[in-house]
Formats: sequence, structure tokens, C-alpha cells
Amino acid sequence: MRLQHKVAIITGAARGIGQGAAEVFCREGATVIIWDLLDEGESTAQTLRDQGYRCDFMKVSTTDVPAIEAATREVVDRYGQIDILINNAGITRDKTLLKMSFDEWQQVIDVNLTGVFNCTKVVAPYMVERKYGRIICTSSINGVHGAFGQTNYAAAKAGIIGMVRSWAKELGPKGITANAVAPGFIQTAMTDAMPEEVRNAAVATVPVRRIGKPDDIAYAYLYLASDEASFVNGHVLAVNGGQAI
Repeated sequence: MRLQHKVAIITGAARGIGQGAAEVFCREGATVIIWDLLDEGESTAQTLRDQGYRCDFMKVSTTDVPAIEAATREVVDRYGQIDILINNAGITRDKTLLKMSFDEWQQVIDVNLTGVFNCTKVVAPYMVERKYGRIICTSSINGVHGAFGQTNYAAAKAGIIGMVRSWAKELGPKGITANAVAPGFIQTAMTDAMPEEVRNAAVATVPVRRIGKPDDIAYAYLYLASDEASFVNGHVLAVNGGQAI
């Protein structure tokens, strides 16, 4: 129960890594609010409520500032606090530079970078008021090392690292830590759709010789959200099985 009495917002938690985080956080005692555009978020929340956990779903786009502001006020009105913000939502529009459209660039930047800024900009003042908070943002191994066909995604994920380190300096004196998790090759709906030979080739580059699971990232989020990580600030935690060595 490392998150007992804590209230956590997790974006993009209808499925995938975010869903895994919602499940882990609920088991650890947190009240979890899922922000997602996918209606699957309600079934994820209902499944957790059926197990006796406290979990709500709000249909929120991280690109819609008025919706974020309204949802944030609703969370505070209902629960009185926001302790943890997990900026997990993201999209891909993969193309090489020569084939990528301006719109494909902008869509990914809007969600994966500006969306993280939007949510943090709105939620952080409530944390400052209580002099406590944990802000955790999802970067990527590709944000650190780049990736073929992911100019937009890699740029956004690299930008997250810069924002987190800036927030660590700005918000640390106010009782708030800001950190990032940089996942490697993780099993999601996107990787499940890959041809088997492509997936196997990717796993072969990972020293532990397996694909990561959503829970591998969820437990990294858990550590950074816990009191045990109160002195960890401005850090990028790589969770990639050694792939980047």
C-alpha cells in the first residue's frame, strides 16, 4: 500500500502501459483517475471498481486545455487533492523525414509534447498549494537515442526530458519532484501488430532477451511516485532490458 491516501491522474490509461499503471497504482492503495479519449477507459475503470478499487474515468484530450482545466477542478472538488500526475498518453505517426507530412509532425508534437505541458501546467498549481506532488512523464529510448522513421516521436520524447529537468529545478523547492521514464521495447497493441519476424528481431537486441511488459513500466512509475523516491528529481529512468547499452 505504498500509495495509500494518494490521488493519481494517469493519462492514456485506457489500455497498454497506462492501463498497467492504473492497475498497479490501485493495488498500491491510490485513487486513480484515468484521462483518455478512448471509451475503453470506462471499462478499464469499471473492471478495477469491480475489484474493490477506487478508479474513475474522464474523457479528456491532452490537447484540449479547457477540458483539462474542467477535469482537474472536478478531481479536486471530488477528492480534495492531486498527488500524482502520470503523463503517459502518446501517439505515433511514423514516417521517414522525406515522407512525413507537416500534419503528421504536428499531430505527434501536439499530443506527445504539448499535451504533457498542458496537463502539467494545469495540475501543478494544485500540487504547489499543498506543497507536495509527483510528476512523472513518459519519454522513450527513442527520445534518448533517436529512431529511424520517428523524427516526430523522438523529438517529442526528447523534449519531455528537457521539460522534466526544468520542472525539477522550478518545482523541487515547492515539494514537487519531476521525473521521466524511458521505456524500451514494450508489449502493446502496436507491437502486437508487428510481423513476428520484426518483433523477434527487436527482442534479439535486448540483452534480457524478452519484450518488456506494461507492468515493467508501471513499477517504474510506482517507484518514482512513492515516498521512497522523494530524493529522486530530474531523473530519466531507463527501463529497456539493457537495450541501450
